[in-house]
Amino acid sequence: MTMSLLAKIRNEKGKSAIKKFRKEGLIPAELYGHKVENLHLVVDNKEFKKVFKLAGENTIINLLIEAPNKKEEIPVLIHDVQTDYLTNDIIHVDFYQIRMDEKVKTHVPLEFVGKSPAVENYGGILNKSMNEIEVEALPQDLPSSIHVDISKIQELNQSIYVKDLNIPKGVKVLVDLDTVVATVIPQKEEVVEETIDISAVKVETEEKKLEREREKEKE
Repeated sequence: MTMSLLAKIRNEKGKSAIKKFRKEGLIPAELYGHKVENLHLVVDNKEFKKVFKLAGENTIINLLIEAPNKKEEIPVLIHDVQTDYLTNDIIHVDFYQIRMDEKVKTHVPLEFVGKSPAVENYGGILNKSMNEIEVEALPQDLPSSIHVDISKIQELNQSIYVKDLNIPKGVKVLVDLDTVVATVIPQKEEVVEETIDISAVKVETEEKKLEREREKEKE
């Protein structure tokens, strides 16, 4: 079932309007797409967070747009979410209007599943080189995630590559197939630092000095 999110047309612009929206629990948003007119919108902060948590940036949602004497339902992807670097609050959202007959490019999260024998048996550490992957597909073919089966990693220093992933039909990967996705690496061995007794070195040096003086006297 496709998720829905209510949005309203906003006519007010500028910093004062944005402050007003935030006080009212609203997030300024923009809707754009291929050969479509941009729309300035606002969405409810709490409702958007709920939808974004489930949909991410690669799941189609229905944007229900309310305007005077008009209601419209538009399929969109959440394309960009801007946050305040100090508070981490969401301050702006971009929605991309899609056409079901037109391919889109987006990033799909990687979901790591299974247990690696290299970790379980040899104490290795799973090093993830990627957490998401860029793909291209028709909207209806976009997966919510792509599984990475780490049980295939049997030995230390063994890797899983993009070419090893089970990519759904109709989805094109937009990164090099030889890109490393994950590797199990050995744990670093602890370096035992040897403590040097400085006083012993000093005594040894003095003894050698006396020994050289005795040898000179013998000569």
